[in-house]
Amino acid sequence: SANKPDRALQLVTEEIPILVITEARLDGTLDGFGLLHDIREISNIPMILLSDRPTTDDELRALENGADDYLPKPFDSRILLARVKSILRRSKNTPAAPEIIQCGSLTINQVSRQVSVDEVAVYLTETEYNLLLELAKHPDQVMLHEQLLREVWGPEYRHELDYLRSYVHILRKKLEKTPSQPVLIVSLSGIGYKLVSNPSIKTKGK
Repeated sequence: SANKPDRALQLVTEEIPILVITEARLDGTLDGFGLLHDIREISNIPMILLSDRPTTDDELRALENGADDYLPKPFDSRILLARVKSILRRSKNTPAAPEIIQCGSLTINQVSRQVSVDEVAVYLTETEYNLLLELAKHPDQVMLHEQLLREVWGPEYRHELDYLRSYVHILRKKLEKTPSQPVLIVSLSGIGYKLVSNPSIKTKGK
């Protein structure tokens, strides 16, 4: 453990932990968001940000910059433990066999866990990748909100709809040509989301 973010960054590079938990707002040369940014420059280590002054903007900022979870205080320690276990469980998941998934200009390489659009690499965090992969495994099929939350995050997240929406928003910004008018990841209001295998064909939803 480290009580200053600059020391935490040093430990990450020296000891390579399996998960990092940090306060969103810290004293020192870096705050939690700065630490998140710097770690994401060098590693995909799962990260959880904690906040005693949670805001929607801070949560979105954390998720958009690569945090795997954002947990407002106060919280039950059992909730933190459950989320840590869920993140570590997801990070250990590997595809059963080498496979490349193609959906229009989107390519997902399950071996290297790399994603590209029009042959241009797109950086995704562990959670973003797992959500995209879950959708891509069921192309043109509506995945229910609760189903996606359960499969990607774990059963303890099954009612965190705002959480799912935040990650879909992030994926659209990274993958869609016009995120406000998505054609790849479309939603069915009140039901779920689906990944369109041929985005050039108009589909219902938004």
